[in-house]
Amino acid sequence: MTTDLAATLDVNAIDYTILGIYFAIVIAIGLLARRAVATSEDFFLSGRALPAWVTGLAFVAANLGALEILGMAANGAEYGIATVHFYWIGAVPAMVFLGLVLMPFYYSTRVHSVPEYLRRRFNAPTHAFNALSFAVASVLTAGVNLYALGLIIQSLLGWPLWLAIFVSAGFVLIYITLGGLSGAIYTEVLQFFVILAGLIPLVIVGLSAVGGWDGLKDKVTENTDLGASAFSQWGGTGVGDATNPLGDWIGIVFGLGFVLSFGYWTTNFAEVQRALSAKDLSAAQRTPLIGAFPKIFIPALTIIPGLVALVLIPQLGKEGGPTYNDAIPELMAKFLPNGVLGIALTGLLAAFMAGMAANVSSFNTVFTYDLWRPYVVKNRPDRYYLQVGRIITVIGIVIGIGTAFIAAGYENIMNYVQALFSFFNAPLFATFIVGVFWKRMTAWAGFWGLVSGTAAAILAYLSLNDKLGIPEIVFIESTQSRNFWGAIAAFVVDVVVTVIVTLLTKPKPIDEVKGLVWGVPDPDNPDAADAQNVRRWWESPKVLGFTALGITVVLSIVFL
Repeated sequence: MTTDLAATLDVNAIDYTILGIYFAIVIAIGLLARRAVATSEDFFLSGRALPAWVTGLAFVAANLGALEILGMAANGAEYGIATVHFYWIGAVPAMVFLGLVLMPFYYSTRVHSVPEYLRRRFNAPTHAFNALSFAVASVLTAGVNLYALGLIIQSLLGWPLWLAIFVSAGFVLIYITLGGLSGAIYTEVLQFFVILAGLIPLVIVGLSAVGGWDGLKDKVTENTDLGASAFSQWGGTGVGDATNPLGDWIGIVFGLGFVLSFGYWTTNFAEVQRALSAKDLSAAQRTPLIGAFPKIFIPALTIIPGLVALVLIPQLGKEGGPTYNDAIPELMAKFLPNGVLGIALTGLLAAFMAGMAANVSSFNTVFTYDLWRPYVVKNRPDRYYLQVGRIITVIGIVIGIGTAFIAAGYENIMNYVQALFSFFNAPLFATFIVGVFWKRMTAWAGFWGLVSGTAAAILAYLSLNDKLGIPEIVFIESTQSRNFWGAIAAFVVDVVVTVIVTLLTKPKPIDEVKGLVWGVPDPDNPDAADAQNVRRWWESPKVLGFTALGITVVLSIVFL
């Protein structure tokens, strides 16, 4: 499954000192944040008092976990430059859409979570189903980050993987339990800069070792199985005869670029929660837009190391050799001197802690506000739910320890995570987006659409990956393309069922959906005009959003 890097990482006292200082700062942040936690809203949403630049950096840092660092580097080694689709098609447009279009629905309604929005727009069954499915998705994804975090601890100290996972979980548990979302967010801002400090030297040294960008292209083209296709975004994406490692253009554009991307960035509460903690609606809108700018350039820190590792570690991804997940740790062991190695290790640990903290902090919010309070123990004092949130944080991390061993069974954790997104995010996005823009959509259409879309996603995964033993009607070679098409299937089934049920059932009165549907504002909402309160032109959400899209288009053409 993984290689034993313990013998190759030459860590000394300087590196351990850097790591120790980092962990001391993290614990201090948790202790300081605890002093500001007096209510459940302080714990779960930071009292809605954080500035846009803090929530914006936390927004992107929350995504810089194992999925981003190890997963995208693994994709870079396995799929090549086509991996930029996960950023320039699969992230930035959706982040801009969230900031410009959807944040007003979330923030101005004062919801604590995405499931709570579904309860108000539809009904309790839709709310409960989504809350349960999100809770499951959160602990499964937290396990991915915890597994990756355990790998690094294992490589540092030579501990067994199970022990490394337990110790890693303890660090995350301390600062989230102490400081709640504020502790997580301020730690994520610190982690963002530590991650950059760790990855930038690795990219520079790695490129230097292979003769720069031109040398990398020559060596990958001549000496690896990917060949010249490693540097083509759109080559081989024809429908029916796709040779691109990510599959055909329909799967990439609609499966990844629309369903999975918009589903993740606009309905995944682990991300949306950061924007909801902003001090006002204008800051909430700018949160994903500020995060979009570093997101545009992160491929340079993840995909390039994956390609460098493919050249310099010949057995990478081959039987008996390191897995694709080991690309960055292998490069660290090969190139980085002591001191720089300590910074890079700290950056990796920071990334995995940020990703897991995002999952756990969103899990404890959804469990407390959307499952425990409305369906199990109602009408208790606020202090009671604050304590429940802290207790469920511990339980969530314990469950994450178990799910970490599921992630350990995958050679490329990105394949695993994209499958999870197709199960949980794709159907949710279909229900959500139709409900936002179609005021006629009924409450029971929300429920049955969500249930049928989830079932379709699971069935598509089982059939396309030949888990059911049925004859293959359509053969899709690329694992990622199967995930993309599974997401498309979930979305289409959800929408079709939603339309049918809507036509057969009665919609809510307009008064009950004010502020929850596009074109039906709530005139009594004090936040309704807040997004227009922009002090400087460069704070304008539209300026930020369209600038980010423009840069993305230019880079897409340059690296076509």
